[in-house]
Amino acid sequence: MRFDRIQNNFKNINIVSNVNPQQNEYLWGNVELIKWRAFDGKELEGLLYKPENFDSTKTYPMITYFYELNSNEIFRHYSVKPSRSVINFTFYTSNGYIIFVPDVKYGKGHPGNDAYNCIISGVKELSKNNWIDKNHLGLQGQSWGGYQVAYLITRTDTMFAAAMAGAPVSNMTSAYGGIRWESGQGRMFQYEKGQSRIGYNIWDSLSLYIENSPIFGANKIKTPLLIMANDGDGAVPWYQGIEFYMALRRLEKPAWLLNYNGDEHNLSKRPNMLDLSIRMKDFFDHYLKDSPAPEWMEKGRDAINNK
Repeated sequence: MRFDRIQNNFKNINIVSNVNPQQNEYLWGNVELIKWRAFDGKELEGLLYKPENFDSTKTYPMITYFYELNSNEIFRHYSVKPSRSVINFTFYTSNGYIIFVPDVKYGKGHPGNDAYNCIISGVKELSKNNWIDKNHLGLQGQSWGGYQVAYLITRTDTMFAAAMAGAPVSNMTSAYGGIRWESGQGRMFQYEKGQSRIGYNIWDSLSLYIENSPIFGANKIKTPLLIMANDGDGAVPWYQGIEFYMALRRLEKPAWLLNYNGDEHNLSKRPNMLDLSIRMKDFFDHYLKDSPAPEWMEKGRDAINNK
């Protein structure tokens, strides 16, 4: 971070100090606000993060991350640090990725399709640019975002080369009758009145619960998926991740499951955060940059031994 003294004419600039010189080791990236129209015609906004040395004559892999509304965070600073659950924008732009963060707007009863309407329309619009590598697109989300990742890949065929879903609810019919283990609160409110926005109880509208549950479309998935589901998660039952993983393995789909024993919805233990960060980067580099598959993807390796 550099502090300058600027004269009134804005021509003579003197460097006063240069603290945190280690920041020069990263290509911090640039962010811009973009707009497009969803499939239903509504105008949407989102953020686009590009590498600091962006060159429009080159092509870049793009990862799309989302969670409700994010365009109002255009001025938020992201320091480079191990991840608790989501990709670090600065770290990825510094490593040659473009990051797209679309706003998602919802109605009642169809959160999965609402996500498709907003997110996929934005990805398709951006893919018209020659500097987006259309063969190397990725998805990443956590919790509510993780659910939407799982849902989207049931509908997008081979559009995405890789996806990572953290703490996803994959089966609303089995999650409906559970509790939030941290608070003891029943989960039914989540679907009837809360973030899941189904708007009805399961007996009055079972079809909506099935429609919005990724597990019932698992047979259509063609995108390799990395799942994180931790047994210390107090918000989303970790068996939701297991259900989805087991379904994908039964269908012989490429899938990996990470469980950090005793850790939370968003990781709280630094060694686990570092391990997740390494594995996510390995995973996306393999599928979006054609890097060799790491040993843990081919043979498995626990977090303790993952150096």
